[in-house]
Amino acid sequence: MFHLINSQDLSKSLDTVDDLVVIDCRFDLTAPTLGLTQYLADHVPGAHYLNLNTDLSGPVIPNQTGRHPLPSRDLLGHKLGQIGIQSGTQVVAYDQNNGAFAARLWWLLRWLGHETVQVLNGGYDDWRAQDRPVTSDLPAPRPAPFALQTPLTRIMRQLDWNDPKNRLIDVRDPARFRGDHEPIDPVAGHIPGALNLPFLDNLENGRFKNAPALAKQFTSAGLGDAQSLVCYCGSGVTATQMILALLEAGYPEPALYPGSWSEWILDPEHIAALSDATR
Repeated sequence: MFHLINSQDLSKSLDTVDDLVVIDCRFDLTAPTLGLTQYLADHVPGAHYLNLNTDLSGPVIPNQTGRHPLPSRDLLGHKLGQIGIQSGTQVVAYDQNNGAFAARLWWLLRWLGHETVQVLNGGYDDWRAQDRPVTSDLPAPRPAPFALQTPLTRIMRQLDWNDPKNRLIDVRDPARFRGDHEPIDPVAGHIPGALNLPFLDNLENGRFKNAPALAKQFTSAGLGDAQSLVCYCGSGVTATQMILALLEAGYPEPALYPGSWSEWILDPEHIAALSDATR
């Protein structure tokens, strides 16, 4: 199954696929309740809502975790079962546009071993731009047994950050990577040795670039198939969008550093790289 689905194909699936669950993942880091407000106003027919902070992340432990720790596998599996996801269910996740929050759910489902999950290319903006139907009606829950399976994903532990086999990719914008400014975390900069590939560069006109264009982009950046790619961001969310793009481009499964920069900086012995310098 391809990792992306377009609005036309999702519209057809709403009418033809019986075991389909659509999930609205809209979220705003600066306004955590905005996504739910938007969902209650209108959404893709039949879509459920999951919140990044309360559903797709575990509890933050001060001085121990990053801003969006991975949730408990058991608890997340239970939540997904409560909205009707079981083995074989086709799941489509969407957010407002850039795919980052939808990709978080896409990655988490694959982490639980669920393979049939896709991200709506272009998100809700594209759905509305094509005059697809929307509703404010809330779907009735259809609980189903969700069984945890072997993860389809990879995770990098913090202690493996300097393994020479790993190629770290920082997907934040260049200004944050360089340490020019840091609007969210208390320390600016990046993990030494990381390569900056902003996740927004994977998009063109609001949609993911096609597979050949993505492959050319990553090859030009010096990424090789034999490398063990590890993606990170501020808190392990937008990095999943890069993982999706790399898989679309034909790369082997990259790893996610779940704690990302917000966890990394909790260790006072870690060096924050600033451009080509360190401090």
